[in-house]
Amino acid sequence: MRLRLPLAIGLILAAGIARAEEPASPPVAEVVVGRLTIGAAELPVFVSQDWSQPLPSVRRAVIVVHGYNRDAANYARNVVAFGPPADTFVAAPQFLDPEDIATHHLPDTVLRWDREQWAEGGPALGPAPISAYDSFDAILAKLSDRTTFPNLTQIVLAGFSAGGQFAQRYAAIGKAEAGFTRGGIAMRYVIGSPGSYVYFGAERPLPGGGFGPFAQAAQCPEYNRWRYGFAGGLPSYVASAAAAGVAALERRYVARDIVYLVGADDTNPDHRLLDKSCAGEAQGPTRFDRMRAFVADMQQRDPGVGHPVHIIAGAPHNEAKVFGSPCGRAALFGDGNCSGN
Repeated sequence: MRLRLPLAIGLILAAGIARAEEPASPPVAEVVVGRLTIGAAELPVFVSQDWSQPLPSVRRAVIVVHGYNRDAANYARNVVAFGPPADTFVAAPQFLDPEDIATHHLPDTVLRWDREQWAEGGPALGPAPISAYDSFDAILAKLSDRTTFPNLTQIVLAGFSAGGQFAQRYAAIGKAEAGFTRGGIAMRYVIGSPGSYVYFGAERPLPGGGFGPFAQAAQCPEYNRWRYGFAGGLPSYVASAAAAGVAALERRYVARDIVYLVGADDTNPDHRLLDKSCAGEAQGPTRFDRMRAFVADMQQRDPGVGHPVHIIAGAPHNEAKVFGSPCGRAALFGDGNCSGN
């Protein structure tokens, strides 16, 4: 794979912390300048340092994945504005849609997805039918290359909102981690305020508490199909990962280093970007409720699972407030003073 350093990193870093999840206004306002070549295709990726040459001072890499609005430049600005430690490398991939390509006059080699499908592993619409998961595998392959990052000890995948959905599902089905953890690089998944989760079983939260069969399953057959479960509709990358069985995926998920973050005020059941499908509603009325329910289900299914949940006081559905909190910094950089929920 061939890589180019962004020519205008300064433009990306010039602004202060930007608000996340502003009203959607297609096409995207900014396209990051860096490119990661994957076969004959190119993925836009912001990088904070020139990763075309050795970076021996880097010990941690943080990859932040944008939300539905595809505003990777804002996410990159925010993470850099948080002031990560000097040994931290920051990357922010951008999963564009066809309108973005056309408006910004990008070449046909730049990858683009249906904006409703990139986070769940749907194939790119061009120039090659690869998934965002395949693209992320390529990013991880570059980061785990000891020629460029000889002293890297940790990679952090952090996603918020739609990016949180991506991170949670990649934690369940991602393949690349197995290729580099034996070489001394640990992987962490920071799952920020997603609108839905992939469940490992058919149970869902019950109105009176606990978990059981979903009462509207007959009227909502999608509730346990991908992207909400494994009962069908698996994209090719997911089907390949699931070939070993869902139980094996669950055991691996439980063993992974996963941190959940959600704003205490992310409680609007009518948020315009919240998944309001019957399959989404089966997981709870708000992002706050859906996170609490999913974690409770995992604790019931796998007693002793050690994935911490941090509820950020005073934070609505806002990436900068959630990731920029002490618990957010602790999850991303390992330097925050996080004292529980």
